[in-house]
Amino acid sequence: MLRAGCRAALSLRPPQGSAPRRGAGEQRSGAAEAAAGESLKRTPLDALHRSRGGRMVPFAGWSLPLHYGQGHLQSHLHTRRRCSLFDVSHMLQARVYGRDRIRFMESLVVGDIAELKPGQGTLTLLTNERGGIVDDLIITNTLEEHLYVVSNAGCADKDLAIMRGRAAELQATGGDIHLEVLDNALLALQGPSMARVLQAGLSDDLGKLSFMNSITTTVFGVPSCRVTRCGYTGEDGVEISVPTGRAVELAEQLLGVPEVWPAGLAARDSLRLEAGLCLYGNDIDETTTPAEAGLMWTLGKRRRAAMDFPGAAIIMAQVKEKPKRKRVGLTSVGPPIRPHMAILDPEGTPVGEWGSRAHVGIASNCTCGRGGCWGHQPLLSSPVLMSAGTVTSGCPSPSLGKNIAMGYVEAVHSRAGTTLTVEVRKKQHLALVTKMPFVPTQYYMAK
Repeated sequence: MLRAGCRAALSLRPPQGSAPRRGAGEQRSGAAEAAAGESLKRTPLDALHRSRGGRMVPFAGWSLPLHYGQGHLQSHLHTRRRCSLFDVSHMLQARVYGRDRIRFMESLVVGDIAELKPGQGTLTLLTNERGGIVDDLIITNTLEEHLYVVSNAGCADKDLAIMRGRAAELQATGGDIHLEVLDNALLALQGPSMARVLQAGLSDDLGKLSFMNSITTTVFGVPSCRVTRCGYTGEDGVEISVPTGRAVELAEQLLGVPEVWPAGLAARDSLRLEAGLCLYGNDIDETTTPAEAGLMWTLGKRRRAAMDFPGAAIIMAQVKEKPKRKRVGLTSVGPPIRPHMAILDPEGTPVGEWGSRAHVGIASNCTCGRGGCWGHQPLLSSPVLMSAGTVTSGCPSPSLGKNIAMGYVEAVHSRAGTTLTVEVRKKQHLALVTKMPFVPTQYYMAK
């Protein structure tokens, strides 16, 4: 799941009691920060996060927890070993009704939506006419005869504009299509003990629910919940779409289980990077194509043959001729690898045309505000050119004890096992092109 939302700038204040005395200009800046905080959207779980010590930060226009008292490292490892609850209510949820709903979605995305069985979902890509990735979505063909669509929060406005525009075009020619935006909260329960924890609150047998499949059921007494077996951590997990008025109740029920910890954006980001999953706005955007990003598996065989999705001619030409740049995984020891850093060959020659990418702040998974922590990622202005020879995501891996990253290199340097270097503080450090995921995924498939 390429899920998290586009990056959004934020200003992190020092911990309470550690801030220096402000001058007049600093006081005005503080007032601006407070005003910005007031303008942020808040999820139904906002008060719960604060009551449990969540460090709230701006992310894609929302106020969300970065981490809790246990810190990023312990939260990450706990998710790998036990189970964590993430609030992902900032993501856009929509339903598509009507007899032309599949034709509607396939006119926008690269996936084979028509082949989805009832209750089955898929990751797919919304593309533009240049073959660029507008967003990554999860689309489910529900048992209730509508499509359930989940989009990134940072792309919500443009996704809605595109979908509404296309719906209007089809309706004008007699098409039967209706788009509904949901007000539900969305909770992600992730980790190896998820099934045991959730099964205690379900009458349905989770053992029959495979990865990327979905049911509507009652969860711990809360009816009308959509449970989809998926997630953004690489672990076995579910995302639960729950009516807003009952979201806190359900979250408290789940967090009442001792092995379930609340987790925030910092752990979510390092977990997804270990799983080799892209972050929209960092690793993919409207300047990258599925072929360059290594996401051609999202294109169904029928769709490739029909070439009836936006940007099909450009994307399929890249497949035939091979893309000039590719997204790769990197591992290293020594200083952490961060976004924007140049990727070079062992002789120090750039492995692509490394362009400047605007560094506009500290990202929403930085836990220190200075860029020196486990969760730090620099921010990119949008849109940006993801040039070959550039790191797009990177952090020390809590699970592996070494640095992991992903970035784009010229295709000739993309083979696993290739030795490259990354420039860190004007010094070159060896990095190895490594197959992803860095940590094996644990997605569940019913027998």
